[in-house]
Amino acid sequence: MVNLLIIAFAMTLTYSAIANRFSSLIRILAIQGLLIFGVALLELHQINLINLIFILLETLVFKSILVPAILYAVITRNKVSRDCEINKSFFNSIFSVIAIFAFSFVLAYQLHDEHLKIIYFTASVSAIMIGIFLMIFRKTIITHTIGYIILENGIFLFSLALGSDMPMIVNMGILLDLFSTVLILGIFVNRISDVFNNIEVDVLTTLKD
Repeated sequence: MVNLLIIAFAMTLTYSAIANRFSSLIRILAIQGLLIFGVALLELHQINLINLIFILLETLVFKSILVPAILYAVITRNKVSRDCEINKSFFNSIFSVIAIFAFSFVLAYQLHDEHLKIIYFTASVSAIMIGIFLMIFRKTIITHTIGYIILENGIFLFSLALGSDMPMIVNMGILLDLFSTVLILGIFVNRISDVFNNIEVDVLTTLKD
């Protein structure tokens, strides 16, 4: 069952690399939150109850509900629906995703660690690299933030790849970091849209005091 959830997570990564509608990318984040919630629920049953409840709330409430809701409110307020022109073609995006998955899979086997869960490691490294891919080859602030959140989802899975024992302090740090990022994004984009009707990263370089 867990393997099916990880495979579904990998499929969302593939779609995120070729999608250019903000609503689709936000739905991907919500789906990833649900999938990570399922993985955590099935895998982390051996840790203490309080830590387990916190992790489940983090993945279900924050990742699959709160973050997508905030991002959807941002795109609604700014009346944007699509990412700007993507610098890579559809074929190149698919090829890049395949190359990322292949690299992650080969890297997992090269490590030769009996405690390393290969399927988790492959999915987590792929998510980290695809998150970086989105931040490099997309132009808008919103997509950059979505890429960052996908990267953070990869870090969450990476912790599962190394073992099921995740300290509470690590999860609190991740949660605070994500919340701060999305909160700053909402304020930043909303304030910029009041005086500067463009959310492209390249154009923001022309902003002056």
